[in-house]
Amino acid sequence: MEKGINAYIKEQFAIEEVDIKTYSPLTLAYIGDGIYDLVIRSVVVDRGNTKAAKLHQTTSQLVKAHAQSEMMNAILPLLTEEEEDVYRRGRNAKSPTMAKNATMSDYRRATGFEALMGYLYLKDEFGRIVELVKCGLSHYDIKTGKTV
Repeated sequence: MEKGINAYIKEQFAIEEVDIKTYSPLTLAYIGDGIYDLVIRSVVVDRGNTKAAKLHQTTSQLVKAHAQSEMMNAILPLLTEEEEDVYRRGRNAKSPTMAKNATMSDYRRATGFEALMGYLYLKDEFGRIVELVKCGLSHYDIKTGKTV
């Protein structure tokens, strides 16, 4: 079996294994935010070569807290018990900041979503991330960033 992205990075930088269950939900959300952004940017770029401003606008619509909250609603029935627990921990984490253009409930669900993405990434389950994001995106028009 081919090595996952996280395992490859750990190997190349000689990073020791850590029990990811010891990471705080906000740490998981931190890495999850970057991973989700990478997946969305990849999808948006693969939809067509266009101006960088248009790529950014489309990506921004899909990575904002409201979109992540909606995505979480779409994928929640598909989660394993372990994944649901990670999502709940992230959703319930007390964050010192909040997104400026989001409701508190959207922001909390988005934080839970990002924590889940981070957890799956650190477990080297990139295929599961893509599977869940693909399901969530099936409820969106990628060109407009709106729910269908």
